[in-house]
Amino acid sequence: MLQLDFSPFPILESERLRFRRLTNEDAPEIFALRGNPETMKFIPRPLATTIEDALNHIKIINDKIDENQDINWAVTEKGSDKCIGLMGFYRTQPEHFRTELGYMIAPEHNGKGYVTEAVKTLLDYAFNTLNFHSIEAVIDSRHTASERVLQKNGFEKEAHFKENFYYNNEFTDTVIYGLLKRNFNKCL
Repeated sequence: MLQLDFSPFPILESERLRFRRLTNEDAPEIFALRGNPETMKFIPRPLATTIEDALNHIKIINDKIDENQDINWAVTEKGSDKCIGLMGFYRTQPEHFRTELGYMIAPEHNGKGYVTEAVKTLLDYAFNTLNFHSIEAVIDSRHTASERVLQKNGFEKEAHFKENFYYNNEFTDTVIYGLLKRNFNKCL
């Protein structure tokens, strides 16, 4: 079984981005992300309606880190400490050396290639430092931008479930993408 230890918290960097631990000072940015109907369009979770909702979300994330279960980072542009996105791994299955990747970025930063760059950095850490064997991403089939990010990072479509998820009074399709460590390392 995979043994995870996120202490001390791993601060990561890519060419243009820095990945640090979320703090309560990030609550306004997390509220802006999780309270924005456009950002949450393909994420079947209730919108944040208060700063308290954002603080609760930060607490859940940090509790999982402290328990060595899952890890998420606040994403910032280098030279700034302002959180522009939230990315990481959850629903980790250490007994299977597998985890799920999730990511979101503020709409004003869409189209800059930040998510693709960030995902590559997080995958490198997950596979080559944490020693995961496989990583999956579960997306709404309508989220074509997310699908492109996954494909650019070497993920392959593993499943497409028709109308298997009911949220906000509609049935939606779920697509699962996966990436094996050996295939990621081939891309390097």
